[in-house]
Amino acid sequence: MATKTQAGVSFPLGATYQGKGVNFSIFSKNATGVTLLLFKEVNSRKPFAEFPLDPNTNKTDHYWHIFVEDLEVGTLYGFQVDGPWQPERGLRFDSSKVLLDPYARITHFPDNYLRQVASRHGHVNTNQCIKGAVVDLRGFDWQGTQPIKRSLQDTVIYEMHVAGFTKHPSSGVAEHKRGTYAGVIEKIPYLKELGITAIELMPVQQFDLQDAPLGKQNYWGYSPINFFSPHTAYSSDKSVCGAFNEFRTMVRELHKAGIEVILDVVFNHTAEGGHDGPTLSMKGLQNDTYYMLENEKRWYSNYSGCGNTCNANHSVMRRMIRDALRFWVNEMHVDGFRFDLASVLARDSKGHVMKEPPLLWSIDSDPSLAGTKIIAEAWDAAGLYQVGEFVGDRWNEWNGKFRDDVRSFFRGDSGVTGKFASRLLGSPDIYYKENHSPQRSVNLVTAHDGFTLNDLVSYNDKHNLENGENNRDGDNHNISYNHGVEGPTLNPKINDLREQQMKNFFATLLLSLGTPMITMGDEVKRTQNGNNNAYCQDNELSWFDWSLVDKNQNLLRFVQEMIKLRRYDDVLEEKIHLSLSDVIHDANIEWHGVHQGQPDWSEHSHSIAVTLLDPYSKDRLYMVFNSYWEELEFEVPCIEGHWFKLVNTAAKPPEDVYDFKTAPMLETGSVKVAARSVMVFVANPQIEKRSERV
Repeated sequence: MATKTQAGVSFPLGATYQGKGVNFSIFSKNATGVTLLLFKEVNSRKPFAEFPLDPNTNKTDHYWHIFVEDLEVGTLYGFQVDGPWQPERGLRFDSSKVLLDPYARITHFPDNYLRQVASRHGHVNTNQCIKGAVVDLRGFDWQGTQPIKRSLQDTVIYEMHVAGFTKHPSSGVAEHKRGTYAGVIEKIPYLKELGITAIELMPVQQFDLQDAPLGKQNYWGYSPINFFSPHTAYSSDKSVCGAFNEFRTMVRELHKAGIEVILDVVFNHTAEGGHDGPTLSMKGLQNDTYYMLENEKRWYSNYSGCGNTCNANHSVMRRMIRDALRFWVNEMHVDGFRFDLASVLARDSKGHVMKEPPLLWSIDSDPSLAGTKIIAEAWDAAGLYQVGEFVGDRWNEWNGKFRDDVRSFFRGDSGVTGKFASRLLGSPDIYYKENHSPQRSVNLVTAHDGFTLNDLVSYNDKHNLENGENNRDGDNHNISYNHGVEGPTLNPKINDLREQQMKNFFATLLLSLGTPMITMGDEVKRTQNGNNNAYCQDNELSWFDWSLVDKNQNLLRFVQEMIKLRRYDDVLEEKIHLSLSDVIHDANIEWHGVHQGQPDWSEHSHSIAVTLLDPYSKDRLYMVFNSYWEELEFEVPCIEGHWFKLVNTAAKPPEDVYDFKTAPMLETGSVKVAARSVMVFVANPQIEKRSERV
């Protein structure tokens, strides 16, 4: 048993293993006493050692610290913190609670953890507390892998849930690895074959599974209890530090495959909830520093919609968020971050929107984060919407307007053709006015939050009764269309049209200027039976059903080929790389309607065509988007040479998408474009050399 201690130092924060012992340091401005508790096991009901900290020797300014000699890696710990219980002042100290270190690198929930116990003031939770663990950051073998730092122009993002990706029995992953970081490793070949270049992982920061309606679990993970530690439930290695190393192994193997790792991080709120929520960590350490409070300080500001809001621009919280980001980059080798409800991070302690929020600018300019991808969900739950106006030079944004306008166009809504055209070319109406690159736009049609792509074309209304909230939860504004029947149908015409619409969405997403993001399983028609808010559905409703890969090979092939066209392909014998994204990015643009040079921007227009000329390579693209419910005949722009057909979403495979080597030549001066379809043609001298007439 470790008994010898020293005063310790205030920096670094957290538990720092130093070979001959461990230094512990936490922040608490108003605490009157702090005790370090050490535990032997995750399920230990009482500590094996307690060390009260002397404020005269173990405290420097607002930092409490102690060095414990001969302490081993994997030792579990927590803190009891005494101080005033004065909610009216924003202070909620409760010495009956064992608190989790906000800087813990690994955290563990005991098997008997109950969220309700931590919600009762004065109720001892020692036998059910969440514990941190001592980690040695040194010694992991990265096997020479380095950050990939791929440009956004060459990036295709795949949003996925670690557990949901392999938890389904059909995954073929060994049972003990299903739903884990190790399970993701086994599916790297699938990701490579799909062609994506980065995965965006839904929250993997340790979160509270019990922060959900009674009888449900928090499946999505937007309920963090710690910003540093990887979620231990996603590890097949159940040793104390197993999740730490298994996560690193996953990142290493993904990097070997050329796939970047982006984390969906939640810094806008925590699992501690509002005034009636549990005291688990920061609430009991220094509540009025870590959280935004109302004028009557017993109440929490709720710009997150989740009960509390992190006081992100306070110097202490700002430093912790940056420290967490640096940790994930420097120690875990992740390549970027998507910030959930990022507009919350633009508010001051009173909730006012700041013109130059220090946290966001400090992330933007942090040299440790240089080269990483930083993506904002540029809105919050209180109505702040900053798409196109988010601060910073490096920030990219989920483009919610792309999602909405593209959905509206293919649903056949009136008055959206002009908006659709803007989304296709990187939303210049949003981004060019601030002199931002169009790559700032992360384009999406679906995400975890909302309908899957299959459900988007199969349901008019949400069907969320299984969530237990009488269908009140989830967005009512889905811009979806069921094409005649609500949900599954045996009608072949409806099913064919639904698949065609899915191809339209994929084609538009992958042809548009900006950075495309695909949602897990959309490429194989994953469904949630019309549930557009499956945050509490840790079951087959949410999991990736791998039997769909064989069942829906046609759509999967279409997506794979579209990604290849977007990125590059070896063109003919000369091995010249032709990238559609390059052509689109640098192109001169001409708009057309059914007649060349005569686009129809009227309220009643449901189609648009565009010619793109790369001034350097002289490659051309001609793209036609017809959301009208009847076939239309378009004049093909006159050029020297010929057009070659790459995409026709109305055609049966394999004629729905070609590669550059097999694209057939178009001889006629016009082309019939089927109702609700997309066609794409390319003109390239080298393709012409080996062409065959159609």
